[in-house]
Amino acid sequence: MNIFRHRHGIIAGLPALIALLITVAGCSSADDSATVAVPSPDAKTAKLCRNLHKVLPRKVDGRSRNDPEPRSALTAGWGSPAIILRCGVERPPKMVDPEVAQGTDPDAVGGGVNGVDWLMEKQDDGTYRFTTAKRAAYVQVTLPKPVPEQDSATVLVDLAAAIKKAIPRGIASTT
Repeated sequence: MNIFRHRHGIIAGLPALIALLITVAGCSSADDSATVAVPSPDAKTAKLCRNLHKVLPRKVDGRSRNDPEPRSALTAGWGSPAIILRCGVERPPKMVDPEVAQGTDPDAVGGGVNGVDWLMEKQDDGTYRFTTAKRAAYVQVTLPKPVPEQDSATVLVDLAAAIKKAIPRGIASTT
């Protein structure tokens, strides 16, 4: 066996192997950056959301910041699969105006965490969506399936200080 010829065969096949690895890496989901719809709130709400974006924590539930595409001051994300925050969303249909009526939908539960009130909705795909209530802008947080329902409180606790600092109590615009 000629050792030099054997090495030459390996070296000659190296570019093909590199090309294959690049192709596989390009098709893999190693870059799990999420894509989300960016809300389009009015100017007053957008300003509040930009203020929120500036004070959001670097980590939520131990997950590092991983903002979704397209990049926007109205969205943020942490981890992969990402916990997604959208600011300036419309009031959810299941959120009942407390002055008009009480909600009767069992899939829409209200509650407060560290001074921020939330509407919790379990989605059809098993994820949970939380939307702030009684704030001057609606902030929506969507948890991926791997975040158990009981661990959602940690996410909301981690976000509460920033929301209280940037989004004052009040009634959000519904336009």
